[in-house]
Amino acid sequence: MARRPASQHAPLDPAQRYAAARQRAAHPKLTDFLGELSFELDPFQRTACQALEVGHGVLVCAPTGAGKTVVGEFAVHLALGEGRKCFYTTPIKALSNQKYADLTARYGPDRVGLLTGDTAINGDAPVVVMTTEVLRNMLYAGSTTLEGLDYVVMDEVHYLADRFRGAVWEEVILHLPEHVRLVSLSATVSNAEEFGEWLVEVRGDTTVVVDEHRPVPLWQHMMVGNRLLDLFGGESGGELRVNPRLLQQLERVDRLEFPLRRPRRGPRDRGRDAQRPPESRYRPPGRPEIVRRLDDAALLPAILFVFSRAGCDAAVGQCVRSGLRLTSEDEAEEIRRIVDLKTADLPDTDLGVLGFWEWREALERGIASHHAGLLPAFKETVEELFVRGLVRAVFATETLALGINMPARTVVLEKLVKFNGETHADLTPGEYTQLTGRAGRRGIDVEGHAVVVWQPGMDPRQVGGLASTRTYPLRSSFRPAYNMAVNLVHRVGTPAARELLEQSFAQFQADRSVVGLSRKIERSEEALAGYRESATCHLGDFGEYFDLRRKISAREKALARQNTASRRAAAAASLERLRKGDVIAVPSGRRSGLAVVVDPGLSPINEPRPLVVTEDRWAGRLSVADFPAPVEALGRLRLPKHVDVRSPRSRRDLASTIRNTGIDVPPRSRRRAGVDDDDELNALRRALRAHPCHGCDQREDHARWAERHERLSREVHQLRGKVAGTTHSLVRTFDRIRSLLRALGYLDGDGAEERLTEHGRRLSRLYSESDLLAAECLRRDIWRDLEPAELAAVVSALVYESRREGAVVGPLPAGPITEALTRTSQIWAEVEDRERQHRLDRTREPDPGFAWPVFRWARGESLERVLTAAASAGQELSAGDFVRWCRQVVDLLDQLRDVVGAGNPVGAAAGRAVRAVRRGVVAMGSV
Repeated sequence: MARRPASQHAPLDPAQRYAAARQRAAHPKLTDFLGELSFELDPFQRTACQALEVGHGVLVCAPTGAGKTVVGEFAVHLALGEGRKCFYTTPIKALSNQKYADLTARYGPDRVGLLTGDTAINGDAPVVVMTTEVLRNMLYAGSTTLEGLDYVVMDEVHYLADRFRGAVWEEVILHLPEHVRLVSLSATVSNAEEFGEWLVEVRGDTTVVVDEHRPVPLWQHMMVGNRLLDLFGGESGGELRVNPRLLQQLERVDRLEFPLRRPRRGPRDRGRDAQRPPESRYRPPGRPEIVRRLDDAALLPAILFVFSRAGCDAAVGQCVRSGLRLTSEDEAEEIRRIVDLKTADLPDTDLGVLGFWEWREALERGIASHHAGLLPAFKETVEELFVRGLVRAVFATETLALGINMPARTVVLEKLVKFNGETHADLTPGEYTQLTGRAGRRGIDVEGHAVVVWQPGMDPRQVGGLASTRTYPLRSSFRPAYNMAVNLVHRVGTPAARELLEQSFAQFQADRSVVGLSRKIERSEEALAGYRESATCHLGDFGEYFDLRRKISAREKALARQNTASRRAAAAASLERLRKGDVIAVPSGRRSGLAVVVDPGLSPINEPRPLVVTEDRWAGRLSVADFPAPVEALGRLRLPKHVDVRSPRSRRDLASTIRNTGIDVPPRSRRRAGVDDDDELNALRRALRAHPCHGCDQREDHARWAERHERLSREVHQLRGKVAGTTHSLVRTFDRIRSLLRALGYLDGDGAEERLTEHGRRLSRLYSESDLLAAECLRRDIWRDLEPAELAAVVSALVYESRREGAVVGPLPAGPITEALTRTSQIWAEVEDRERQHRLDRTREPDPGFAWPVFRWARGESLERVLTAAASAGQELSAGDFVRWCRQVVDLLDQLRDVVGAGNPVGAAAGRAVRAVRRGVVAMGSV
């Protein structure tokens, strides 16, 4: 927000004074509010506040840093002045914590509260900051805290496009009592008017205020080597054109640096070289060089977006090793003081495994990283130091762009591609705008700067397109879910619930989308006819043959997934049986061949890592990853008591002894246990070989066309489903969910007589992505005999989600945990089968990847032992991730305890598990 003291403005003439007096008379509460401010409102802020004072709801869409939150703060002012309540909601805990601190500083701790799921402070205060999920849960529970509520501020309301949590926003908007005035604050979206129209339909009078003006101008640059060049060089035909000097510079780089001939190599390598692109001598500037260049140009503080947690941490390490320092001695001392204050509750024994000392050294130099894998206390410290101007270069992932108040003078983008959870994709104009919107601190900077680091192959025209496009459409992610369905039936009844769903923003948008979908189906049908013709085989029905291939592939993948964990466990068990002197065969990799075990490398807490010497004189430790199948001793050598594997002579003698044993490396078996022995798979393979099309000499060409046909057919089928289901689509989904819930015993009756059963009431209080699975496990009582640490381990599978497919699962202790996880997975498979029958989205499969770490933590092991064991098992688990997942486990355990009661064995175990998990770094407050 701009700080413009009134004394700096020119005196008003009589007409202006008269207009100002009328304005004060028409909006006395706004006049009082302005008296508390040290700056004047911009026109869009004034318009929104005036609408709010006369009783309208408001939707404010403006760029990052424009000062939207002033409108939310005016709602707080109105509520306090009227003796009523105001809830200030945000999508993420970090933003809630930040807003709580701001409002507490302004109104005092007695009048402001905070509710974020794992934190509850003064929840009965007249002003409460909370995450949106907390308000949704209050509405469903009919909480008495809602009494006296007159205003709800929804900060970052464009978050309702989030596919995982966006539905919560629409639930709140639809369920709030009619008299509550809604203050919706959003980043600039291109369909603000559409969203506003919907708000008018469901909430009544709503004033839409859109402001696209950035209070701090943003300059766009590209960094080529160590040169910082403007991206744009004026306008042409009303459009920005790319800077000619930038294009000339890139042409010069291209001419001088490409191609660089490779040195001559042996004849073996020439064929490979012919397939490789020419090399360049050009190397983009390193991260320390980028920061130094910005510092020289007075463009710090800066946020440098890297799009990788490991990349952010590596960038900090590179800067520290380069000797980069951005702070004075006095500033470093102030940083040490703040760090010690913010981390005082961290146990001394955990500092090493948390990387505390390296983290603090970087902070003292004015450098930090910021991403979801950081410990919450570390993230909050970085945020505070950055806001104070003590940290001047932060390497961050895109999560920093989600509303946290960390503006900078400059934003740097290393690349224009990021991993979106499924694939590496180009940044969209909306993402580019959101990221670069952090540049330019209102009231501090005259202008902000966005810098893209040029890489070979990057087209500045593409960057110009991203920087000049202002399209960020808001798309609803709302859809009925199990918990939502039972709560709707319970609160308003089935007929009213169906009407409520028809009023959602998702349905509002869906009804406008049919025309474009129909055109796309028509074009796809023409392409399918061509694919069918190309996949036709003169020997038989190729569609039937291709279906056999598809079933074989699916069966092989399913069996491979089933056997990965068991093969790893068998390999680990076989390594534990090895003894010093055993001769083994390393099956694959650079170290394949015979080797002798020098030290079995047994550990009481980790998988064994035997130290070996190979017949090629290599010495080192092997792990389970080197053995896709169990290993057996092929022979034995007598070894001296002490073997110095660091001695070349010792390694040479051992290698010679191995070769002279006469032991042969056994041939690698092509058979895979559980795959080649599978009757269903073998039957499919026999049918494939017997099919007439198997003998076609154009079989693979036909298969490629058939694959394209299948892929496009799936797309067309999905499009047809969208068109057919557009009208009343959400209600139909709701009806299918009700049908499934009736079949499982969560609902009874039908239509206006429909009601919740005892199990339905339990489900209504389970707020989880796997709510129905959790309810089914409770209904079938499969967790009844678990101890607290065991229950925490099993429950973790319902909340944890590996960051990448195929992530390693640590060793699970045999016994109750494995049995309960197996039973939980069986119930999930039954639920998924029911969902398929009812044509519903599938519940996510339980992921046991966090079971072992949380089990060890819950039974009292140190953070260092837990994280070290995870790393030894090949798991990617940072301290921040560990704390975040532990808190989600605690949240679900809390719900289980409340749902079944402390007198129930599961409820009692859940209560004790909460206390066992909520300790140390997990228990540290985030406020």
